[in-house]
Amino acid sequence: MKIVVLDGYTVNPGDLSWSGMEELGEVTGYDRTPEELIAERIKDAEIVYTNKTPVSKSTLEACPSIKYIGVLATGYNVVDIEAAKEKGIPVSNIPAYGTEAVAQFTIALLLELCHHIGAHSQCVMEGDWTKSKDFCFWNYPLTELAGKTMGIIGFGRIGQATAKIAQALGMNILAFSRNRNESMESETCRYADFDELLANSDVISLHCPLLPSTLGIINKETIAKMKDNVMILNSSRGPLIAETDLMEALNSGKVGGAAVDVVSVEPMKADNPLLKAKNCIITPHIAWAPKETRQRLMNIAVDNLKSYLNGRPGNIVNQ
Repeated sequence: MKIVVLDGYTVNPGDLSWSGMEELGEVTGYDRTPEELIAERIKDAEIVYTNKTPVSKSTLEACPSIKYIGVLATGYNVVDIEAAKEKGIPVSNIPAYGTEAVAQFTIALLLELCHHIGAHSQCVMEGDWTKSKDFCFWNYPLTELAGKTMGIIGFGRIGQATAKIAQALGMNILAFSRNRNESMESETCRYADFDELLANSDVISLHCPLLPSTLGIINKETIAKMKDNVMILNSSRGPLIAETDLMEALNSGKVGGAAVDVVSVEPMKADNPLLKAKNCIITPHIAWAPKETRQRLMNIAVDNLKSYLNGRPGNIVNQ
């Protein structure tokens, strides 16, 4: 059985092993695959794995040997799942592999906004402390989180995990979600409607999927309903934020700070408006990427394939 991995580098840049997959077939792995080589590389493959490399209807037409497609991520929009379904090709994804890592990273973004640890460390390395007349100094406002309110938009696994850490820091939680988990409610956590969350949150953290209803959910109108000096976090999907609107709100001081791990187009374009925003931390889509998390992702990918080969395919997104 021929297995082709179209773009394995981000999942495994060399610190993990493909051995679990290699036990199931002959594996050919590519770090990256440009669009013009996709069909050529998988024309004889029975099993195809992709992370962000698109597998279109025309590619499926050109590659009749494909029997199964595994997406090395939770999002599966890179595959034309309807075309695959028409051809009887199951497509599986990797759900819920990075819950703890993304929640941890979200709080790391928040703490960096509150303390600017990296910037202060850099000042020390550049000699500012050795030149100081006082025993300490700070170049940015410092913020204590205890007693403040975090509004979480999207209260699934990651939103709930983030809430638990925020509560451990002494924060109160307002949650907005299509579905409710009543067991999460307590003295420090409750559900709220959208406008109530906007009006009462000191910090707003995005953990919702990208849908037509959530595209640009953070925009000029919703920002106007927020508290002055609110902090905004996004470790979910870049297009949830209207980036020009957020830039203007940051530069005007309406929004006190933002920290995002995702942007509207990735890799980030040089003209992204957030690059011109004050008090904005941007990281390169790495919340999901600890080694432990990537190993879990690979293990699930192998388990998905084993399930398919045993006639019980799991995590199928195009049934």
